[in-house]
Amino acid sequence: MFHNLLCFLMSMKSADTMSTSSESFASSRKDLIQALSYYAQPDCRKALIQVTNTFIPYISLWAVMIYMVVQGASVWITLLLSVIAAAFLVRLFILFHDCCHGAFFPWRTGNRLFGYVAGILTFTAFEDWQRSHVIHHANSGDLDNRGEGDVWTLTVAEYLAASRPKRFAYRVFRNPLILFSITPLILFLIVHRFPSPGAKKREHFSVMFTNVAIAALVLVMSLTLGFYNYLLIQFPIILIAASVGMWMFYVQHQYEDVYWARNDSWDLTRSGLEGSSYYKLPVVMQWIVGNIGLHHIHHVRANIPNYNLQRCYNEVPALQAVTPLTLRKSVQSLWLNLWDEEKQKLVSFNSIKKLPRRKRHPGYSTD
Repeated sequence: MFHNLLCFLMSMKSADTMSTSSESFASSRKDLIQALSYYAQPDCRKALIQVTNTFIPYISLWAVMIYMVVQGASVWITLLLSVIAAAFLVRLFILFHDCCHGAFFPWRTGNRLFGYVAGILTFTAFEDWQRSHVIHHANSGDLDNRGEGDVWTLTVAEYLAASRPKRFAYRVFRNPLILFSITPLILFLIVHRFPSPGAKKREHFSVMFTNVAIAALVLVMSLTLGFYNYLLIQFPIILIAASVGMWMFYVQHQYEDVYWARNDSWDLTRSGLEGSSYYKLPVVMQWIVGNIGLHHIHHVRANIPNYNLQRCYNEVPALQAVTPLTLRKSVQSLWLNLWDEEKQKLVSFNSIKKLPRRKRHPGYSTD
């Protein structure tokens, strides 16, 4: 079965595959989903191990930094420790992310409880983010359903037809210095303090509860250490962790041959396998980000726990047909800013410099 899946997946972009019957396509997709179902089994022991090797080091680093600040130690020591603490906060967010998919613990209550706690530490309301993230999974790669839980992406035609202020705003947003420093701070410190559009009563409560808990935590820490000393510890941690998180999310869906399609031809499985990268990282970095670099698997079957993703990749040959995105290659994606519908790839601003501004129309070509 895996050999057939491999052949199928490797030929998904070919003309022959595009002409196969919808029944054959649905059958192959069903086979893949069924093959992955074996790995979508939460394991309480593995989850508790991850809680232990993530939560305890993070809290311990906080304790050490508090001690250093109280003792008047060098600020540079605190900043160095904050880099390490930020790595554990990134990992904690991955566990939070698994809880949002109901994939971390075997029980809904366990996922919800730990999700709320982790959400306070990561400045993210559990149920509100859970809702918007589910929408992201449902619409990822769909050109007609952009805007929820994704990085702002315009097509070449849309950019050329946009007003000057909109094009300027888009260029500013896509600037790496803005995208990976200011934007993450705004997202985690400001945007997450409000319910997302379309949020219901449960999501509103989640945001309110998280905000109150964060405010209480800030108050206690400020009264204990002083507000400045609290910021000296918290701000570098949240800045670094949020920036790393933004980078990971960016490279998982923003690379040259990523998959985008109009709604009438968009396919969820192709979106997962071709529109989500396999970001191949060094072992230590992969551990920090909780295997989330295997994002193509995650988008095909979102309820596979992070601790099962690598084994899933190793044992299902069909998933290995995806070309890995290396660290070097991922850096190049910083200069890919627009989706070219004609060429079916992301292109840079420089590549369209000589193209005239024009109204968007279905037959637009960049040639």
